[in-house]
Amino acid sequence: MENELIQSFYDHGNQELADRMSAYMKDQFLYLGIQKPMRAVLQNEFIKQAKKQKKVNWDFILRLWELPEREFQYLAIDYLLGLKDSLEKSDMDRMKLLIINKSWWDSVDPLATNIIGILCDKFPELVQSYMLSWAESDNIWLVRVGVLFQLKYKQKTDTELLTKIIKINSHNKEFFITKALGWALREYSKTNKEWVKSFLECNTLQPLSVREASKYL
Repeated sequence: MENELIQSFYDHGNQELADRMSAYMKDQFLYLGIQKPMRAVLQNEFIKQAKKQKKVNWDFILRLWELPEREFQYLAIDYLLGLKDSLEKSDMDRMKLLIINKSWWDSVDPLATNIIGILCDKFPELVQSYMLSWAESDNIWLVRVGVLFQLKYKQKTDTELLTKIIKINSHNKEFFITKALGWALREYSKTNKEWVKSFLECNTLQPLSVREASKYL
């Protein structure tokens, strides 16, 4: 069934769309030219059946990650989303492989906010063993995950932890990190505007971070 799914992706490629999609992503990756609605048509039944098994097939995920066309990484992420309730804390090392290979915001962000965030909520010990060290990593994408994993936590956001991670990176001028810092604060401002206001008044951040964080203030 996996081989048939992969072949169906190849069968529905569109070179004109592929060129446009690749250009939009600054030619970081090759594309087949399959947009999200068509991907859903091709993959939804497969993911529906996989959810019934309640077991993550990491060989399949890693196989998808090795394929050159970007749609296969999107498929891997959608598959993981479908099986997120079956993930275990031992899966974090494999998650790291997905983050640091073929890294760009379109794969890292959904992994951070929709999958790793759920894992860390389910297994809080992962925050100490992974998120804090990632927040200090030399790899900008691991840092970005450390900043963003609480993005959907709302009232459950650990502001002490968020403060610590932001302060670690407040002087970093890397675009994908400064943007993420602002995004994390902007999202939390929807839950606690006064806290974010106070944070910005008491801390020095890069201008881009401040601009992002202040959007709803």
